[in-house]
Amino acid sequence: MHGTKQRPAAAHPAQWVLVAPEAATDPPKTPDSEPMFTRLRSPSTGEATLYLFNSGAQQLFEVKAFHEEYRSWFIDGRLLFVTPMDPLFLILYYLIKADKEQGKFQPLDQVVLDSEYPYCPLLLKCADVKQSIHHVTEEKEIGSQKFHKYSQEKTLKWLKKKVNQTVKALKSNNISVGERVQAATFISGKQITDAEEDYVRYAHGLISEYIPEDLSKELSKYLGLPELTSPAPEPPLKKRKLSDVPVEEEEDYTKFNSSNLKNKKANSKMTAAQKALAKVDKSGMKSISSFFSSKPKASK
Repeated sequence: MHGTKQRPAAAHPAQWVLVAPEAATDPPKTPDSEPMFTRLRSPSTGEATLYLFNSGAQQLFEVKAFHEEYRSWFIDGRLLFVTPMDPLFLILYYLIKADKEQGKFQPLDQVVLDSEYPYCPLLLKCADVKQSIHHVTEEKEIGSQKFHKYSQEKTLKWLKKKVNQTVKALKSNNISVGERVQAATFISGKQITDAEEDYVRYAHGLISEYIPEDLSKELSKYLGLPELTSPAPEPPLKKRKLSDVPVEEEEDYTKFNSSNLKNKKANSKMTAAQKALAKVDKSGMKSISSFFSSKPKASK
């Protein structure tokens, strides 16, 4: 595993709490298949970002930290949130890279390789990846082996579906977007509703946090979004206290692998910290990826 950074003992968090779905911490079926924190490349920037594979690497989870502006939670501790993440976003990074460098059909296990991130091939073990990879690639089958090549056309179609899913989630959760509703204006007792373009533009912004910038621009064109003549206003959802950026290398959370994960995860009973957390605006606690992650594994 990755080495732990050397720093003064006082600089290390005294304790941490992991808020995660049950599927993220299911008991391993074999001794070598325990849930595992590891760094992988961010699909948007290519930089080191922390993720969690559940038991057997059947599902990928994104790890984000809760940041409190005015006081430290749990006295120098960290509060981490774990939410399901569609592994196709991370695989897409390698497909695009291989297409730029070689532009040919290749087996997936020859594409999703990275000397700096040796655990990235585990992405191919996640459930439904092989069944859903056709959403972003052209496929050829020779004998019993399949070969894949990045397809921007199919990827844009897939991303548009993700945008539509996100718009639906925003509306169903009554999340207002766009400048006209920031003041919660009411006319004749009815709140002014956001224009459809506001929802699509906002959803595009959320999706763009998980894809390269060039692809984000292509997606904007594909969605038919007009170019903005001035910077878009910061939507209310962006004011959440959950960090907009993933947990990166300033903290080495990979040391929490193995049995520590069971000891530190949030259990089903409400702790004092969770009760305090319940008082915080819940819209501020929602991870971006929750709007368009793959379907979580059913809890046992």
